[in-house]
Amino acid sequence: MKNSRRSFIKKSAMAGSGVLVAHAGFTASSYNRIMGSNDRIRAGVIGFSDRHRSTHMPCFMNHYKELNFDVVALSDIWSRRREEGVAQWKAKMQHDIITCRNNEELYDLKLVDAVFISTADFQHARHAIQAVAGGCDAYVEKPFAETMEDNRAALKAIKASDKIVQIGSQRRSGSNYQAANDFIRSGKFGNIVMVELKWNVNQPGRWRRPELLPLLKEEDTDWKRWLINRPDVPFDARKYLEFRLFWPYSSGLPGQWMSHQIDTVHWFSGLQHPRSVIANGGIYMWKDGRKNWDTLTAAFDYGPTDDQSSGFQVSFQSRMDNGDDDPSEIYYSNGGELNLATNKVTPSGGLTAHYADAMKMPANLLPEMSLSTVDKVVSSANTGGDSLTSAHIRNWMECVRSRKQPHAPVEAGYSHSIATIMTNAAVRTGSKVTFDETTQEVMADNKPFQY
Repeated sequence: MKNSRRSFIKKSAMAGSGVLVAHAGFTASSYNRIMGSNDRIRAGVIGFSDRHRSTHMPCFMNHYKELNFDVVALSDIWSRRREEGVAQWKAKMQHDIITCRNNEELYDLKLVDAVFISTADFQHARHAIQAVAGGCDAYVEKPFAETMEDNRAALKAIKASDKIVQIGSQRRSGSNYQAANDFIRSGKFGNIVMVELKWNVNQPGRWRRPELLPLLKEEDTDWKRWLINRPDVPFDARKYLEFRLFWPYSSGLPGQWMSHQIDTVHWFSGLQHPRSVIANGGIYMWKDGRKNWDTLTAAFDYGPTDDQSSGFQVSFQSRMDNGDDDPSEIYYSNGGELNLATNKVTPSGGLTAHYADAMKMPANLLPEMSLSTVDKVVSSANTGGDSLTSAHIRNWMECVRSRKQPHAPVEAGYSHSIATIMTNAAVRTGSKVTFDETTQEVMADNKPFQY
């Protein structure tokens, strides 16, 4: 049944009947008659998620005509999302969209050059492996991976391919973040001595889907396929739709929010992961059956693994109550601070001349300066076509054409995943967590962390 349906879809697509109609323009012969079609990049959608609907779609629409991209196929294992996605993309692109019940059907068509991946957190790495095996470039949402097994497998598969993979860490495409990276790496900032990361919201419904829960029936989706390599458990609509609240489908705060901010630490410092992590917190506010914490404070030690005498600390604090939904990242040196909430460098807190003279050392206070035009971080659940993500998706689309490496290549995703997995391990075990360079394993209680 499965193989015959794949064969039917593939034959229908190539013949221009059944799944596709003649005016859709996707048959081997008719597609080539469209102006510029020989140079057109055909994109597919892996998972018609809220993130894809609210952000990928408008950002893609900002650039697709100029860069000659098209959306031709969509895969989602839930029939409702699949139908919604096909209808919305058909309205946008003004032609039929190939409908696929799963990713294998989409890749079997051999009609797609690149894909958007915005499925559940724990699925990103595995779906990225599928994409490059299917011959496609990919834009892969963060967190890249929630276990080191998936992280290592995806890194290996992508590095062995010639595919362009952009991780959805959109800060890397912001001019202010690029200016901050240039300033710190130039040496003008001085050594980083501390980084403070904060992300607080007061949104009771964040990551909840109560209106959709009664609409999701097991017979309308493919629960076994959804689980991929996670333990076989009975169907649960909450885990499927509200996965961010439940480990091992998501780490919650570390994977969703910290992954963005800790990525800037790796980028600016050139370090690939923390040396150690400790964490504390709990479910203090939202007693709704969730398993992932609603409040978290984590402390990281960063520095060269072969020189424990140098380095700096990073703190990450996040709560899902009493928050202004305005994330901040502040970098400190002994000469002042670089604040990515205000996008300014200032001598605030720097060693003053009075104390420097007493210690017979230069003050080296930082200048007052603006980083660049502000690219405001939009942190609401549905960011729309925000400028950072729009620039990031454009960068990926340009790199699909040029074959240059994008702003956030797979190594960036691999590194932020190490940090988020280390944090989750500290949350789950209560231990001080480290990373084994030789085995590439996150270590808690002297053994690899696993779910």
